[in-house]
Amino acid sequence: MIVSALLTSLGINLGLCILLWSLYSVLRKQPGNVTVYAPRMVAEERAKRRGALERFVPSAWWIVRAWRATDADIMERAGFDGYVFIRVFVFSLRIFSFVGAIGICVLLPINYIGKELDISDISNQSLDLFSISNVQSGSKRLWVHFCAVYLISGAACSLLYLEYKGIAEKRFAYFYSTPPQANHFTILVRGIPKVHQHTMSETVEEFFTQYHPSTYLSHQMVYHTRKLQALMKEAKILFKKVMRLKSKPLLQRKRQREGFLGLFGAKVDPVDHYTKQLDNVEENLRLGQSELYQKGKEVPAAFVSFKSRYGAAVASKIPQSTNPLLWVTEPAPEPRDIYWQFISAPFLQRWISKFVVVVAVFFLTILFLVPVAFVQGLAQLDELEKFLPFLKKVLTIKVVSQIITGYLPSLILNLFMFFVPPTMILFAAIQGSVSNSGMMKSACINVLYFTIWNVFFATVLSGSAISQIDNFLSNPKDIPRQLAVVVPGQAAFFITYVLTSGWTGLSLEIARLFPLIVDFFKRHFSSGIEEDDCAPVFPYHRDLPKVLLFGLLGFTYGLLAPLILPFLLVYFFVGYITYRNQLLNVYSPKFETAGQFWPIVHYCTIFSLIFMQIIAIGIFGVKKLPFASGWVIPMCIITLLFNNYCGKRFLPMFNNYPAEVLIKRDREDEKNPQMDSFLESLSNAYRDPALQPVQFSTDENDNKTYLIVPDA
Repeated sequence: MIVSALLTSLGINLGLCILLWSLYSVLRKQPGNVTVYAPRMVAEERAKRRGALERFVPSAWWIVRAWRATDADIMERAGFDGYVFIRVFVFSLRIFSFVGAIGICVLLPINYIGKELDISDISNQSLDLFSISNVQSGSKRLWVHFCAVYLISGAACSLLYLEYKGIAEKRFAYFYSTPPQANHFTILVRGIPKVHQHTMSETVEEFFTQYHPSTYLSHQMVYHTRKLQALMKEAKILFKKVMRLKSKPLLQRKRQREGFLGLFGAKVDPVDHYTKQLDNVEENLRLGQSELYQKGKEVPAAFVSFKSRYGAAVASKIPQSTNPLLWVTEPAPEPRDIYWQFISAPFLQRWISKFVVVVAVFFLTILFLVPVAFVQGLAQLDELEKFLPFLKKVLTIKVVSQIITGYLPSLILNLFMFFVPPTMILFAAIQGSVSNSGMMKSACINVLYFTIWNVFFATVLSGSAISQIDNFLSNPKDIPRQLAVVVPGQAAFFITYVLTSGWTGLSLEIARLFPLIVDFFKRHFSSGIEEDDCAPVFPYHRDLPKVLLFGLLGFTYGLLAPLILPFLLVYFFVGYITYRNQLLNVYSPKFETAGQFWPIVHYCTIFSLIFMQIIAIGIFGVKKLPFASGWVIPMCIITLLFNNYCGKRFLPMFNNYPAEVLIKRDREDEKNPQMDSFLESLSNAYRDPALQPVQFSTDENDNKTYLIVPDA
């Protein structure tokens, strides 16, 4: 890619960013859009009315408010997971400010004056002029790059250690400051054996009374409720229809026929018609609930609650039976976090589901190579002219060729990547997770693997080394040298990718055009009523892998092509402001993992450092500086040892709370007068929503009519 093509891409993306941010600063002030840009404020009834003139004048006060918000504000509004996500941007800004100072002030000038390539007519020259490719082989200037490897690696490990330690300490402080949580006292038990003399509920009570007599409190069985869940969903839909119709004046209600699809039968008032249907569904729901309890349609799974956090932790971590497939225990998710569809799934079904998902992800990865290869074809005009010769005359137009090579490839790749996170969250649901947070974490890891392989490695291979794949497979020892040849050639593409996916992506995030369009159609054409909780859950599986990919690009090309660093720093700074605003006003936490996304960040950063060091080994070998190449190897070993130390020092604290923390909190709660009522509430905390007492119908005086469900 030539410099002028990069400038074209920069101009297009910068124009889109300014347009979208201006639209946001106006659209967010319109009263009708408050459910799009401040759904949390709607839920908390904090939306403010604005003057007519102020509503149509762009402003940046929201940036000031997002900047001034403290860490305590973020944790209060977005939970500890939201705080950890913001810390990813803080860490990125710190390390890449350091890398940027070295790269822009030191490495970039050295690369530019390297005299390996022709520097005449810069605007029509390749961006390789600013990369390490322009440094002559054997040049002593390469020792500056060698020193940069050690400086960057040392700074990254130091900052990563401090961040890991700080988040771990904050995690304990957050644990101490929060009120008692049901999931801290409860475990999920599956693989409950069938005993003919007892029901499963009696078996559970007998087992835990016998083996955990001092800590066992109560349990809640899991039932087959799929039919009840369908009835509950139907009841909610009918209730929304009734409420919508009641909100209209009587004269505006069109009478309809009560037969099939409203085509047959006598004409009736739609309110009476749907109210009658709602009553029937509620009656069926009530009968189904009673029948379920009477027939004992239990599944071999239960939520078992304990009198203390320590008792629950011990029961969840040690095997309960000599048969590892029976009495399988694990920490229970939060009641709001449970994904009920797979709790009753047997071991064999979960095992098969995981295998199917692995195969599906593999084939999706292979299939995605097609658009990646197509995108790289667009980035190379010579290849595109050979493949599509009828476009040869069009491609001779300078502006067209610059748009095609500088902007279109990254745009198309982003369009294809748009469908990956929803697909991965679907795979995570099929995989058998029992919690929405578990699904989110699994999807996040899969999207990260998919992104690093398909966006980074597949782009590098298809764009620069498709003819060298045989060499990679036949001579694995020479991989660092081969990567050193092919990776720098894709620096220009990844700069445009940062502009399109990063800059414009943040603008689309803040403008929320798609939710705005959906909200418009809901308000004007939908037959439903507004949801009680319209705030969406934060898409960690979509946004965290993107941030980590940019971290990989920063470490890799910070050494090879430092020109990418200013664009990355702009992304991290704008992303820091953008996501603080979104977490405060838009997204609502639907679960809390207490920072378990941070180890993903740590391991991906370590991978990025190791990859940068492997590239350095290869690049110094290619540039005929073998001594420098050999001395990078100790840095790789030190980085791996550092990762091993962090894994032993910090990771156990993220997987489980230590005994001293749990016991200390339990002793503090002994003095809490509200603990007795909290422990009593645990008996119903994990009841299936389909079995909860529900209410939809209202009588003529708007008095509520409840569906009473007996205690389990």
